[in-house]
Amino acid sequence: MDYNWLRDFKYNGVQIPLMDRQRGIRKPAGMQAALAIRTTFTPPGGTPPYADSIGPDGLQRYKYRGDDPNHAENRALRRAGELKLPLIWFVGVAEGVYEPIYPVWVVNDEPAQLQFALAVDPAQRFLSPAATSDPDSRAYVERLTKARLHQRVFRTQIMLAYETRCAVCALRHDSLLDAAHIIADGQPDGLPVVPNGLALCKIHHAAYDGRILGIRPDLTLHVREDILAEVDGPMLRHGLQEMHDQRLMAIPKVKAARPDVDRLERRYQAFLAS
Repeated sequence: MDYNWLRDFKYNGVQIPLMDRQRGIRKPAGMQAALAIRTTFTPPGGTPPYADSIGPDGLQRYKYRGDDPNHAENRALRRAGELKLPLIWFVGVAEGVYEPIYPVWVVNDEPAQLQFALAVDPAQRFLSPAATSDPDSRAYVERLTKARLHQRVFRTQIMLAYETRCAVCALRHDSLLDAAHIIADGQPDGLPVVPNGLALCKIHHAAYDGRILGIRPDLTLHVREDILAEVDGPMLRHGLQEMHDQRLMAIPKVKAARPDVDRLERRYQAFLAS
């Protein structure tokens, strides 16, 4: 979503800006509580503030405005939690462009840490601390958080960086494209950030994860030897075998958004070892 559209939003003919550039917590005049929260865009080389803000219960955290729990914006967000009102979370994915995460809810206030706990999925709304003390339950809650927030934002950023094209074959059909990790989520450096990602069509994503296809640090492709020797139909021949030693067909124009060389090297060594 474009910032200008959010600023000029109208409901029943009345302009109600959903965002302004000066505030992370948005409470329109006349409303009892906050309507929206915002996280600014982090350039490709940086780590977004939400990436390492999952609590021990698997829920996402959102920091207060400043260090005063009674700041007007913090009170507005706290009130949204008290009233159990849904919020819109606008996460910056490019300069002036936001991915809306809706609905989210404030489910706990943590003044000692200057933050709120958020539910980003309805299944998280009524969890008690005891419910997430079990490791399996906690892992389930965290998976929901990553799917609803981290991976969704990651996909949007990857598609913007690669202009909705598969890095390997340049296929442009959005519904057939995935945001693939170079280093898997949960591993060191496996963050959902653009330099750790590639836009891949579903065939090439599966081939990459299945160690049929490797990507060298110089952005050329390596198809496994036994696959090169197979005889099959046109998909194998044109979609995989002919890609061997070819260079990626689509890479981001912005240098900082291109695949991280160190991550590519680690992934490529794992491919060779297989």
